Formats: sequence, structure tokens, C-alpha cells
Amino acid sequence: MTRRATAAIARSGATKQSSRMVPDFRERRVTSRDGLSLYLRDYGDALAPRLPLLCLSGLTRNSADFARLAGRVCGERRVICPDYRGRGRSDYDPDWRHYEARTLLDDIASVLAALGIARAVVLGTSLGGILAMGLAAAKPLVVAGAILNDIGPTVETGGLAQILRYISADRPQPDWPTAATYLRRSLPFLSFTSDEDWLDFARATYREGADGALHFDWDIRLARPLRKARGAAPDLWPLYRGLGGVPVLALRGAASDILSAATFERMARETPAFVGVTVPGVGHAPSLDEPAAREAVDAFLARF
Repeated sequence: MTRRATAAIARSGATKQSSRMVPDFRERRVTSRDGLSLYLRDYGDALAPRLPLLCLSGLTRNSADFARLAGRVCGERRVICPDYRGRGRSDYDPDWRHYEARTLLDDIASVLAALGIARAVVLGTSLGGILAMGLAAAKPLVVAGAILNDIGPTVETGGLAQILRYISADRPQPDWPTAATYLRRSLPFLSFTSDEDWLDFARATYREGADGALHFDWDIRLARPLRKARGAAPDLWPLYRGLGGVPVLALRGAASDILSAATFERMARETPAFVGVTVPGVGHAPSLDEPAAREAVDAFLARF
């Protein structure tokens, strides 16, 4: 299977997100099999001795979500954070039917092939965790270990319905402080506490449009495949069992409406090398900067 990739670095050196410095990363682009340009952040040394970390974001999220995590670990390993098609700086797909897991998995395979990554630890938040399961099933030699952030083989439909309502319509904002305030009111279950945290989150959620307003940084049509399925969540337990041969760290927000406590307990029973950590005081999904999440992720990565 041939893959085309643009290896040129668009920018290197320190960048700024809000008022906080973001660690050095290289901006790269990889061309998907159907010709879309896929964006990714590439942190750390490509020749670092430790296994790379592949970070897969949630349904509408993008590579900016992992900036702090990458800053913590890129001194000893490479960290790859792609934007899925229709999100962030990747191309939007002209056909909304391609916003589904099989196409995203093929895009991820294109990224790994273009970067020459044969094996990695995979961290997936929400949808990213489902994709981590799919990657392990499709390419079992690639996944050395998996971190599943607030996602499991049973997705609670009540939480999914709320997500669909949130992502299906653009909600323009006039400026960054207003956008941060809107998110703070709309998503009170997140663990951000300071104004600066919420402003960073807003900058990873919105983009500036040609009209001067701020718009969601995703193609709102990506909700259509989920709506077509009438919000029904598939049975992912067979997919999850594909992780049975590798160590798994699962994080659950204590107030999550996507990953139930019952599913979390069953995951532990069905996975031999399983570590489960509940992150207190947060819903869907932990930012990975909470003390409990940081400690668990750092300890897990130290094994690879």
C-alpha cells in the first residue's frame, strides 16, 4: 500500500497558546489515501529510545488538547498528535459519510506509515479510545500499550445524546474571553479552574472565521453519521478484547456520563494487565492534567 506524505516542517520552535508557552513541536502534513491533507503535531526526538506516544483526541477535538501532556513526556519520547479529517487544521471531507471510524483508522495508519512508526503506546480520549481499540484489532503489532481516557466498550447513550446536541450546530462567539465564558458555562463538568485554563481550552475549540467571529474548529457535519445511526452505540466488547494482550490504563471521570462505573469494573475483569483510575471531581473527559490522571499516565508510560 503506497502512502504519500509531505515531510516538510511548516514551523518549529516554541509557539504560544493563550499566554502559556507550548513546547517545541514540528507541524507536519500527511496525505490520506483519498487525497485529504492531514495535519499533525510532532513533539520530541524521532530517534528517542523510548516508544513513541500516539495521542488520539475526542470526537470534535484536535492535537492542541495534548500540549501539556506532550510537554511533560517529549523529553524522553516522541509524541505524535494528529488532527482527524474535519477537525483542527486537517482538511474537511467533502463527503460527510467518511466521518466514521474505519476511515479515521485508515488515516491513522497513513500517519504512522509516513512517519515510520511501527510500534507505539496509544492514548485515546473518548472517540480516540475507540480508535485505539480498533487499531489494536487491525494492527496488533503496532499497539504496545493503551491508555483509554473516559471511554469503554459500552457508551452510555444519554451522554452520547448530549454530545450530539452540543456538536451539531455552530455557536459563533465574538471574542476569546466570551468563548471561554460560554464553554465554562456549557461544560461545568470539566476540571479547568483558572481563567487561563478556560482560555486555553477555548483556543483549542474555536477558530477565527473570515467573518471575524470565532467558530467551532470542526466540521459540524461530522455528527451526521452518528445521527444516521439514531444515536445507537455499537457493541464494542469484541473490539475491546483485542487489547487483551497488552497493558491497559483506563481513566474514568468520577462524574462521567459516557463511561459508567459498571462498565469500568467489567473492563477490569476482562483485561489481564489492567490498571483503572477514577479521576475525582470531573466528568467527560479528564484533561489528563488532573493530579490523579498525571500520576497514572506518567507511571504507565514509564513501563515503555
